[in-house]
Amino acid sequence: MRATELHARPSPGYEARLERTRSLLVRAAAGYAPLVQASSLGAEDMVISHLVQSLELDIPVFVLDTGLLHAETLAVLERLQARSRVPVQVWRPEPDAVIRFVEREGDRAMYRSVELRKACCHIRKVEPLQRALAGQRAWITGLRREQSAARAEVPLVDDSEPRVKFNPLAEWTWGDVWHCIATEGIDYHPLHDQFYPSIGCAPCTRAISLGEDFRAGRWWWEDASAKECGLHVKTEGEPA
Repeated sequence: MRATELHARPSPGYEARLERTRSLLVRAAAGYAPLVQASSLGAEDMVISHLVQSLELDIPVFVLDTGLLHAETLAVLERLQARSRVPVQVWRPEPDAVIRFVEREGDRAMYRSVELRKACCHIRKVEPLQRALAGQRAWITGLRREQSAARAEVPLVDDSEPRVKFNPLAEWTWGDVWHCIATEGIDYHPLHDQFYPSIGCAPCTRAISLGEDFRAGRWWWEDASAKECGLHVKTEGEPA
C-alpha cells in the first residue's frame, strides 16, 4: 500500500495549520535573509520545498550527502534539482576525515558504540552542516513535535540562538503531512511506501513495524534516548 493511502488523514484544523505554515515561510523569506532550507528529502522536507516553490519564495535548499545515502534518496535529490526554481546545493563530508575514520574504526563502527556512531555522524553530517549554514541568518527544518519525545516542544520559530531556526511543520501530524502530499501531488521518497517514516543513512535506517515509534527505525540498536545525530542538538559552538 502506498504511503499516501495509508497515512493521508488530516487532523482537525489542518487548513488553519497549512495557512500558518505558508505565512511563516513568507515572513521568513521577507525578514530573515539570507536563509536556507535544510532537506533530508523525507516527507516533511518535500512538503516544505513544495510550499516554498508554490509561493515563489527565494529560499534555496541544501542536502547533506553523507556518502552512505540510499540509492533511492539520491534519485529523489536528482528529481528535486531538475525541477527546482531555486538552487539545491549538496554538501559532503571532508574526504580525508571519512577515510581516516574508516581506516581507524572500520566501516561498521556505528554499530560498536554510541560514541563511535556519533563520531561518524559528526564527520558525515554535523561538520558539513556547519559549512552549509555559514553566513546564514536563519534556516528552515522539517522538525515536528510528533516525531519524538525529544522534539515534543519544538517551536514554530526558535530564536534562542543567533541563527534563527524556523520549524514550519512543528504543529503538523503525520496524517497532515501525507494529506498535503496526496492533495498537492508532491513527489516523495519511495522508501516511505516500504514503512520507512524516517530516512537517514542506509546502514542506520530500517523499516518499522506496526505500533513502533516514528523514529524506531533510526539507530535501532541503541537506547531510544540517544536517537539524535547532532544536527538538531544545541551544543556550544555548533549550529542548533
